[in-house]
Amino acid sequence: MRPSRRAPDELRAVSLERGVVKYAEGSCMVKFGDTHVLVTATLEARVPPWLKGQGRGWVTAEYGMLPRATLERTRREASAGKQNGRTVEIQRLIGRSLRATLDLEALGERQITVDCDVLQADGGTRTASITGAWVALADCIGWMKSRNMVKDGVLRDNVAAISCGIYNGTPVLDLDYAEDSEADTDANFVMTGDGRIIEVQGTAEKTPFSQDEFLALMALARKGVARLVDLQKMAVA
Repeated sequence: MRPSRRAPDELRAVSLERGVVKYAEGSCMVKFGDTHVLVTATLEARVPPWLKGQGRGWVTAEYGMLPRATLERTRREASAGKQNGRTVEIQRLIGRSLRATLDLEALGERQITVDCDVLQADGGTRTASITGAWVALADCIGWMKSRNMVKDGVLRDNVAAISCGIYNGTPVLDLDYAEDSEADTDANFVMTGDGRIIEVQGTAEKTPFSQDEFLALMALARKGVARLVDLQKMAVA
């Protein structure tokens, strides 16, 4: 039995609320159970120096956790003077995931910065961030289209992410913190709306896992991502 009493293939309650920030070109409050992330997308009429003159745009991401997103206060990274390795890894993952579904040439020489701020963490902050980031990005692209800045086809597909793991010997979907902290295996899957894989991160925390167990996790991830993509489509419809 899972601590949350969910079925092995059951997501937490997921919500995607658009337009939650007045000034951002796109925004989304994403909730995976008790994990809550505020995502904003900001459009800028510039690109990184190494992209100037190439006729294509860029999407980048920044990620952070508020001090009391966790059970005990976490020191702000700004006060430490640098980001930790986990933060850098996650924001690079978010950026890669979003760029995989964009036509950067159709975006033009512009940059969209997606900020993911974790308000409350209960496992799966990176997967929630990616899923909500796509909604904020889609709204930003829509904002641009309404002003004739871009045409159709900039955003080629959805992207969503979900965690899976082996908990008490059973493959389960969408781990919360109670499961994540005790799982034998922990994996994150990032996929497109048509089921293609962008990235897989899998680790044996305790016992090495077999190919059959990995395939079971993959099957769960496909089901979970398909459901998340449906929710994204309903959110932006």
